[in-house]
Order: sequence, then structure tokens, then C-alpha cells
Amino acid sequence: MDQWIRDTRAPVWAVLLLLVGIMAACGGTTTSSSAPAQLTGWRAPAQFSPPPSTGKVIEPVSANPNGLVSHGYVEQEYFASGTAYSFAGRTTPANGRWTVSVGGSAPYATRVIVRRPSDSARFDGNVIVEWMNVSAGESAPDWDYLNPALMDTGAAYVGVSTQALAVNGGKSLLGAGSQGGLRGGDPSRYGGLHHPGDRYSLDMFAQIGQALRAPAPLILDGLHPSHVVAIGESQSAFYLTSYANALQPLDDAYQGIFIHSRGGGSASFSGHSVKAAINGNVRVRTDLTVPVFMFETQTDLIQLGYAAAQQPNTPKIRTWEVAGTSHADAYELGVGAGFLGCTTPVNSGPQHEVAQAGLVAFLHWVDNGTQPPSPAPFTQSSTHPPELALDTHGNVVGGVRTPAVDVPVATLSGAPPQGSSVLCGLFGSTIPLSPQTLAALYGSTASYVTAYTADLDRAIAGGYIVPADRAPLLAQAAATSIPS
Repeated sequence: MDQWIRDTRAPVWAVLLLLVGIMAACGGTTTSSSAPAQLTGWRAPAQFSPPPSTGKVIEPVSANPNGLVSHGYVEQEYFASGTAYSFAGRTTPANGRWTVSVGGSAPYATRVIVRRPSDSARFDGNVIVEWMNVSAGESAPDWDYLNPALMDTGAAYVGVSTQALAVNGGKSLLGAGSQGGLRGGDPSRYGGLHHPGDRYSLDMFAQIGQALRAPAPLILDGLHPSHVVAIGESQSAFYLTSYANALQPLDDAYQGIFIHSRGGGSASFSGHSVKAAINGNVRVRTDLTVPVFMFETQTDLIQLGYAAAQQPNTPKIRTWEVAGTSHADAYELGVGAGFLGCTTPVNSGPQHEVAQAGLVAFLHWVDNGTQPPSPAPFTQSSTHPPELALDTHGNVVGGVRTPAVDVPVATLSGAPPQGSSVLCGLFGSTIPLSPQTLAALYGSTASYVTAYTADLDRAIAGGYIVPADRAPLLAQAAATSIPS
């Protein structure tokens, strides 16, 4: 039996940089079958079932309130199970047109969290499936970054415990000591779960996507999905890059892929951590039939090496490089921003606001083919090594523009502050402009607000800020004190 599947690819490296480091497979060993997989009818969708009635849901770590009740959403938890396959790379060209061989198989049982409109009439047909992140315990950063716009659209959300650490426990890159995972956190509820290791995660995620494309999946309580899309941020974005190049061509499990903050490389098929490599140049294959949206911060481009993997926009690939942003930021930390221990204030740029607009544009693209805006990339002052061009205030030139950088009151950087730890370096910095500079630029608070309003309306008209954010952003501007 020919095991070689059509164009897919295994990465030649993976990044091991804290929040985006690729985790070792966690949990015990598993017995894998050695028989070749059949090319037809050999992979079944995941099966969903309710969890035991004991215990309670262990929520993903978040510093932000989920806002479910105020937006008319409800949350339910289910288990997903099946038999997943591992894969290995056969050919791995930088253009992403990879070929893979099928490896062994192993049973799995993991959990999914469903958040959906309580009123079925509000459901817009889109199911957004997040590969939840395990860099510091399990979290759902894209649920945080993309709301409330996600709920405002009426989409359903499914967060997947895709990686072994979330289920079986182990030591995360940012966690202190060993963590028990779901099984250790509540054995009475989660003791029946089993994750065979991260080399099976890609197929687990694919099978869950396949199951959600049923006419009325159990876990959606009768809702009928029109489109099922994949999202993932940071470490999860590295896995989604591998997923897009390797498994998506096999069965088109997802009808769109939103890759948030990837670097130049991608996750290893082996499921084991490898040494950092900042000069990877893994691109997303251009022959996919579904939209792929990539959202990149300044940190991603330089510190995480995405500059080497940049690729032109096409009718199916769109990249937004967002000025004034860092890989992680003050919004993600919420009220805990002051407790990180960084000596420089962390980046407070517009990642959250632009990510929401990016999601809306992405869903319109998936739903009806409307092409998202195609902004210019960052301007680079040097390509070997890559360096970003900066304006007179230290803000990047090019990329998605917002009032945060075009009507600045601070330098918003994605670069590590001098002398910062590796962790704090991923959070960039916010350096307020001097009172003298602000006075020279604007002359008064009223003049500043006028300039800010005009630029904000330009960004909204361009599709880079959602209209719902206009009032709160203007309120922030009005609260800014500009010396006369």
C-alpha cells in the first residue's frame, strides 16, 4: 500500500521561545499500530459525548472576563474521542507543499469547551475552533483577543484541548513546576480522558473539525453550522502552520484558517521540543482551497523570525502586519500587567482591536468570498538581518495603521527592552512621549482628540477597527492629557 499522501510537509525546525515554544509530548507511552493506513475510509470524525456529572469545568486560564452572560452566550463542555494517526515528513520544501507518510495510530479522549448563543436565532452559522495554548497551562488567547467581536457576530466557539499537557499534565514552559492537567485537576470528571502525545494532535484537531461539519453536531445543541474554521495563537499558530501544510489538503476539515502570531517556522510532527531556530522560512502552501488569514506583530516578524517566511498575498492568503504590537501585551495580561516583573511598561498597542477587525474580515471572506483589506507590510530598514524602519517617534513604518501609531502619545515597540528577560522581551514596551513632544505635536487635548478621531474613522473605514470600538477608543483619547 502506498503510504505517501498528496503534497504535505513536515517542518525542519520548531521555535522554542517561551510563549511560542513547541512542547514535548506529555503523558505516558502509547502502543502505536504499525500497519499502513488505507487511503480511503481510514480516518473517522471524532465522536462527542457529555462529561461525567461530577466536578465542574476547569476553565482555560484567562486574565479577562469572558462576558458570556452579558452577550447572551452559554457554555457547555463535551469530550471528543477517536483514533488518531501520527504523520512524518517525506519532502519539506519551504513553499509549504509538503508530502507526508502516515505513521502509527492511537486512541484518544480529550475535552472541548463550547460557547454559543443561547438564542439559536442569533447563530450566524460560523463555528470557530481554537487550538488552545499550553505554554503556561491551558489558555484560550484567541477567545480573549477576538472578543467581544466574536460574540457580536453570533458565531459559535469551540476550544479544543488539543495538546497532551492540557490533558495529562506535565511541566509547561512558563509554569512553575509540574502541572496536573485536566486529569490531575479533577480525576472524578476528567479521569477518563487520555492523550497519546502531541504527535497525534494534528489529526485529533482535524477529526474534531470533521465532526463539527455534520449537519447538526451534538455539541452545538441543534445548531446547523455553515462554516467551521480553525484559529490559534502563538504556540498554537506554529501547529496550525504545520496543519495547513500537512493535513488540511487531505480532507479540508476546516473551511478557513486564522493563524495568529506565528514565527518563521512551524511545529514538529514528532511532538517533541527541539532547539530554537530563528531563521526558519516555512510558508503556507498556496494551493489550499480555503482562506488563510495570518496576523503578525512586530515581535513575530523580527524576534520570532517571520520575516524569513513572508509571502505575497494571494486570493486565498492574506497577511496583516500590525504596527505598534508585540507578541504578547498588556491586554492579554489584563489586571495582571503590573505583576509580570518587567522593568519597562509592556506593550499596550492595538493588537486586540485590530485582531477583532481581522476576525470579522476573515469571516466575511469565508462566508461570501469578500476579500479582506490587503495592507502593506512593515517597511524594513534592513533585510540582512531584518530590521524594521522606525519613524521619528520610534514607531514602525508600514503595516496596518491605527491612531496608536499615527497619532501617537507613546512609542509602542515589539522589540525586547534592553536588559529584559526573554519573557518580558515578548511583551515589548510602551514608552510615553515626553510632555514637550506632546505639546509640540498637538498643542492641546482638544487638538489631539480631533486628530485622533479623524485617524480612527479612517481606520474604521479601512476595515482595521470595528465600529463598536469607536466610542471606547475615543473615550480613552479624551482622557489623555496633552500639555498646552
